Amino acid sequence: MSLNPAEYRDQWEGRVAFVTGAATGIGLGVAQAFADAGMRLALSYRNEDDRAATEAWFADKGHEKPLFIKLDVTDRDGFAKAAQQVVNHFGEVHVLVNNAGVSVFGPTDEASYDDFDWIMGVNFGGVVNGIVSFLPKIKASEGRRHVVNVSSMAAFLPGPQAGIYTASKFAVRGLTDSLRYNLAPHGIGCSLCCPALTRTNAWKSAQKRPDSFDESGFPDVPEGALEQFGTAFEEGMDPYEVGAKILRGMTQQDGLILTHPEHGLDFAEEYMKQVAALPVEACPPGRMKIEELRRKAMRDAEAGLVIDLDDLT
Repeated sequence: MSLNPAEYRDQWEGRVAFVTGAATGIGLGVAQAFADAGMRLALSYRNEDDRAATEAWFADKGHEKPLFIKLDVTDRDGFAKAAQQVVNHFGEVHVLVNNAGVSVFGPTDEASYDDFDWIMGVNFGGVVNGIVSFLPKIKASEGRRHVVNVSSMAAFLPGPQAGIYTASKFAVRGLTDSLRYNLAPHGIGCSLCCPALTRTNAWKSAQKRPDSFDESGFPDVPEGALEQFGTAFEEGMDPYEVGAKILRGMTQQDGLILTHPEHGLDFAEEYMKQVAALPVEACPPGRMKIEELRRKAMRDAEAGLVIDLDDLT
């Protein structure tokens, strides 16, 4: 299918989407691609200069002005108010993109509680807050609807300096893969997106650490070293391309949206490690039966059936 968002207007025009972290980076790329597909937008942001630049882009393109909502995604009350504000403004909401996150690295064995609480609170807790706040509104709406949780290639490929970040992205992956089965009976699509290196300022996340989480166990990173790390992001994919691929994946009802082609070798190696770790031995019939029931339940759930605990035994 095409990567031209305008070619999907017939399926998405007039649909209302809420995108978090949408004034920069991947969130902005998603918002721009959605706008080019004719969607109406509510966008969360933190920085006023970023908001102004985003508003200018929409005006220059002749798109409808988005509803801008200043939001800290860890603020549950703020998220609940945002969901109601979107419905009050547009009447309905059809699409949720949980994108906002922080990209912070350091040795996990030296991490403090504040390190864990901040990174997990934003990257996983922010997704949870979006789901709890917006899903009732999306379920009450009609027509084509979708939830996209933006994770990271780190959800599959851990690294030595990214333990907490990786944990947060693994958590988003697991949550989304399970949520998909719960939303299918409601006719709501659900996708996990795992981008890799993208041309963003995500490397600056460490400079935006809240005072309430200032007791870090990570060693200080010299400014020059952080800026050097940031040069890697200049080689990344254009955020608009990531947004267009997310739109295409939603249209195709893809459960998993992978945007970068360069990780085939990593996936192959990881798969072979998992297969090699399986014991070569017979499985008792009772255990085998339970696993067969689990596989059937997953197929049924994906087909839109509601699965109860009784279906698993």
